[in-house]
Amino acid sequence: MTVSTFGGPVAEFYARFRRGYPEAVVARLGAALDLNVGSRVLDVGCGTGQLTIPLAARIRAALGVDVEPDMLRFARRAALDAGVGNVSWLLASDAELGAVAALTGEHMFDAATIGQALHWMDAPRLFRTLRRLVRPGGGVAVITNGEPQWLLDTGWSRALRAHLEAWLGQPLTARCGTDRDAQRAYREALANAGFGRIEEIAVEHREAPLFDGLVGSVYSAMSPETIPTGRERETFEARLRAAVGAEPYPEDVRVTLLVGRRGAG
Repeated sequence: MTVSTFGGPVAEFYARFRRGYPEAVVARLGAALDLNVGSRVLDVGCGTGQLTIPLAARIRAALGVDVEPDMLRFARRAALDAGVGNVSWLLASDAELGAVAALTGEHMFDAATIGQALHWMDAPRLFRTLRRLVRPGGGVAVITNGEPQWLLDTGWSRALRAHLEAWLGQPLTARCGTDRDAQRAYREALANAGFGRIEEIAVEHREAPLFDGLVGSVYSAMSPETIPTGRERETFEARLRAAVGAEPYPEDVRVTLLVGRRGAG
């Protein structure tokens, strides 16, 4: 989908309904990055904290960075609600991260993560910046959190896609960095920025959202201008429910961790 901003109602739907990361994924990520209770992690494009907060619960400190203030507002609230007090939040784009090194000093972080957000960023530039921020021997992980729900090989997903394309008047083909070509480009950009020992790790799990969860997730991927309101929302949801059929909507989710290590030089 074409998204102009993640502010306003989009951030609220994102906080409530966007898929998070199961414990198995967080544990595997921590192991891949050699994280421990003394580690400091930078989470770029943190959104409402779906990855930042469970990671922070395992380490010394985390810094979540996002370009959208509403996202950070919900992230801060989620961290407080979870009793996680070792997270700081920074309003900045990926292009502005060089200023973090000027503030903290270079090589301050043991690892950096980018969870289902890299397709919005300039990956080669970001990885070059992260090489300054991550200590020698530290790691960078690019996490893709499953395919877009409207591009799955299931009956309900095909119905969802047809409904959305008819409603929005445009085809939905973007895979949000989950496709092989994007993953190959990320791998090459990591290597070119000086990250080696690159490995891909997959963690699979199954989800089965009910209708409210499905439609909330859809709204979290729309722009404020395209999220229906009032009677229009009633129509949108009635047509969607008729299209996708009875709940739940099972999905096999493949979470991919692309992990690279910073060299000593």
